[in-house]
Amino acid sequence: MPSPTCYLLLNPSRTCHRLLPPSPRLPARCARLRVSCDVPRQGGDDGGGPKRGVIPAGPGKGKKQVVFFDAAPPVAQQGDGEDGKGKAPEVKKDGAALRALRRTTKRTLSVLSNLLLAITEMFAIAGLMALGTVIDQGEAPSHYFEQFPEDNPVFGFITWRWILTPGFDHMFSSPVFLGLLALLAASLMACTFTTQLPMVKVAKRWSFMSSGGSIRKQDFAESLPRASIQDLGVILMGAGYEVFTKGPSLYAFKGLAGRYAPIGVHVAMIFVMAGATLSATGSFKGSVDVPQGLNFVIGDIMKPKGIFSVAPDVFNTEVHVNRFYMEYYDSGEVSQFYSDLSLFDLDGKEVMRRTIKVNDPLRYGGITIYQTDWGFSALQVKKNGEGPFNLAMAPLQLNGNKKLYGTFLPLQDSDSSGVKGISMLARDLQSIVLYDQDGKFVGVRRPSSKLPIEINGNEILIEDAIGSTGLDLKTDPGIPIVYAGFGALMLTTCISYLSHAQLWALQDGTTVVVGGKSNRAKIEFSDEMNRLLNKVPELVSVGEKTVDNKSSTA
Repeated sequence: MPSPTCYLLLNPSRTCHRLLPPSPRLPARCARLRVSCDVPRQGGDDGGGPKRGVIPAGPGKGKKQVVFFDAAPPVAQQGDGEDGKGKAPEVKKDGAALRALRRTTKRTLSVLSNLLLAITEMFAIAGLMALGTVIDQGEAPSHYFEQFPEDNPVFGFITWRWILTPGFDHMFSSPVFLGLLALLAASLMACTFTTQLPMVKVAKRWSFMSSGGSIRKQDFAESLPRASIQDLGVILMGAGYEVFTKGPSLYAFKGLAGRYAPIGVHVAMIFVMAGATLSATGSFKGSVDVPQGLNFVIGDIMKPKGIFSVAPDVFNTEVHVNRFYMEYYDSGEVSQFYSDLSLFDLDGKEVMRRTIKVNDPLRYGGITIYQTDWGFSALQVKKNGEGPFNLAMAPLQLNGNKKLYGTFLPLQDSDSSGVKGISMLARDLQSIVLYDQDGKFVGVRRPSSKLPIEINGNEILIEDAIGSTGLDLKTDPGIPIVYAGFGALMLTTCISYLSHAQLWALQDGTTVVVGGKSNRAKIEFSDEMNRLLNKVPELVSVGEKTVDNKSSTA
């Protein structure tokens, strides 16, 4: 459809003028021709849209016409409603609301993407993490009542209220900590959308420069007399640049991945924070001390750590402690302790068996079982060939981290007053110290020696020392996300150090004007450019070639 000469959109009765520019195809007398349209409103009785009509351009000029087509934009009609306004006010209202929403969104993104705000958020998160390492986590409220009493505040003002009210006894799942993580994630996303993505879009554009003065204003600029822009392009391509030419202009770049890397860094940090949040709000944790030979059900000891904790099916798995044993240094100190564990499903079928030790846990169905502690459960003793009797070992209070366990074997009727017996002490599972009923030292026996000892007329034989294993169990669905985030963070951080270099060139006669810039490693970029430009061959004129040929012939 040919383009209409003019559209009467606002006021059909108004005269419109269009000044035609001079054209070499038109005669001189038509160079300043004006086309005038003075047209009444066109339309049917039904008030429909614009009609196609032919209106004479003026009296006595029947051959000159102005043609109107139905392709004209529809004109908003009034009188659709009782007040004569129709739906126009609703359209204006929606437009104003949309503009207000856009302004609010733009201001919010501008505030969130502020660098100072992001740095403040990171320092606040780091401070709370440091505080979480100082304050004991996950203890009973009575612990904080004793550690931070109101009558003797720490530093003169910190009491238990400062710990329990904001939830700092569970720092990494507290609303304050999770709120700061969410705010930092919002700042990273805002920075990505308002700064990083536009920078990438600009870097991807081909931008040719047609002025030698603009090229000389770059960080690096040089003029190559008697050079060709095609030779320069070949050398730049050999150096890894993407080269584009348009007539006498050239544009080249490399290192575009360095522009994408900051976006990857932001995404990786968001992954790390999302994984940490999921770990704090969706995990389970539990601890248990199990004597050798006994078992427990995983779900009986696991406790949820957050509102998103969902119990997996493996919570019905039963764990049996087949054996617990320890290894010792030559000095007698414990060097390592082990637990031989078997896992059984609901049908009683063994699904896994493995021996674990410190720093070598067992993983099954999303459950991780760690070897964390040990204890002395019982002592198997024979007296005068009778037994064996299982004597429970009780931990004794000592200063420091040393462990000491003790038990008692009565020698008289327990109903009589002043019961006396044999006392047995042990600091580990390899040696038992025995005392008679008067508290005098008698000797030391190893459970595996099978060597009896005479105490107060009784023959005592230490059959076995039964240890108990201390296990920590947990589920942490956020760990894979955190690991993936840290891996991506290391990779994108290294990529972000790659510099993005841009180069422009213009062929001006036999001279090539070259200029460029780099966002990083500017000195290295200048050195690279000098090295590459030195490789550009010089043009040789026809006269010089003739002289060279004659001289070579002579």
